[in-house]
Amino acid sequence: MNFLENFFKLSANGTTVRTELLAGLTTFLTMAYIIFVNPSILGDAGMPKDAVFVATCVAAAVGTLIMGLYANYPIGLAPSMGLNAYFAYGVVKGMGFSWEAALGAVFISGCLFLVVSLFKIRELIINSIPASLRIAIPAGIGLFLALISLKNAGIVVANPATFVTMGDLHSPAPVLAILGFLIIVALDRLRVPGALLIGILSVTVLSFFFGGNHFNGIVSAPPSLAPTVMKLDLMGAIAHGLINVVLVFFLVELFDATGTLIGVAQRAGLLKNGKMDRMNRALLADSGAIVVGSVLGTSSTTAYIESAAGVQEGGRTGLTAVAIAVLFLLCLFIAPLAGVVPAYATAPALFFVACLMLRELAEINWHETTECVPAVVTALVMPFTYSIANGLALGFISYAVLKLLTGQHRQVSTVIWGIAGVFLFKTIYLPG
Repeated sequence: MNFLENFFKLSANGTTVRTELLAGLTTFLTMAYIIFVNPSILGDAGMPKDAVFVATCVAAAVGTLIMGLYANYPIGLAPSMGLNAYFAYGVVKGMGFSWEAALGAVFISGCLFLVVSLFKIRELIINSIPASLRIAIPAGIGLFLALISLKNAGIVVANPATFVTMGDLHSPAPVLAILGFLIIVALDRLRVPGALLIGILSVTVLSFFFGGNHFNGIVSAPPSLAPTVMKLDLMGAIAHGLINVVLVFFLVELFDATGTLIGVAQRAGLLKNGKMDRMNRALLADSGAIVVGSVLGTSSTTAYIESAAGVQEGGRTGLTAVAIAVLFLLCLFIAPLAGVVPAYATAPALFFVACLMLRELAEINWHETTECVPAVVTALVMPFTYSIANGLALGFISYAVLKLLTGQHRQVSTVIWGIAGVFLFKTIYLPG
């Protein structure tokens, strides 16, 4: 206990071992849905689901341990919602990357993020991106997730005349997905810890009775990680073209990590004069987790906003993060349970996350068209072209061009001109 007190500075942060461990359990319950959702999404990219399940648990544990032991913050990390969808549906299915080459692109983006964090260039980039585009990125990813979740639930299906239409709501999958979504929203509103996880498990249980699912047990030895560990293909990623993919991974990782870290720290009362004392350590933990995750065999790992649930329960130090990491490692032994979770059981969780991400749009300055129009372009192009990259490209380009045409070019930073230029060059001269 003395060691924990001295290492994590519990008293100085107004907390105890018991409080930290309970906070860790609370955060874990709110983000444990990722161990079911991530294998489902990356499995659509052709990755072996059992190995992805292990990679998800281990990457989350390693990243969260680094956050707890090195940065001493009560923040959990796991594969990013949104970037896993971009990895599977945008990069692999949309651009024709192999999943090994896509992992290579994630690795490169993680190394780039690591360099930016080490040399403290993050502030320059973050401060240069206009607020409207920073807001539009998570909102657009939310719309993209919404479309994917509705498709996985069978609520939205293809139509040759109208592109999309309503699916058969009389079949078990969409009915159970809708029920799961209502359960999740109700439990979240009632502040029940683990609302998303409960919703996923509830639909999975019902699928045995109404969806033709088959039970394969709960506990077993962890599956092999061999099919995905060290399978990243750096040369394949480079040969395929990196500008689009790495830039998207990097920008989203940067905004996602920074926004989450500041948001959770603010809720925990850990900001001093509006800043985090150990922000650079936290960003190094985040970027290191991306690199580790890509080596293990999963898409970008990042800080989770669900960590705010543990902070609400009193978590204030890295001991909370250590508890989260241990629980993720224990999950390695429930692979059979993860394997029977159907796509329509994880779809409600995806759709709920999408709903929350759309709240960001309220912060846009709707009275200035050179700000709100590029933001809307960013957000809408992502789902309508089934590509986060396209949304970012057209958003940055339209922002720079509109500011130039309206005589407001001085409001555009050098960084924005550079990003817009790269995207413009890619759009005009590079295929895909």
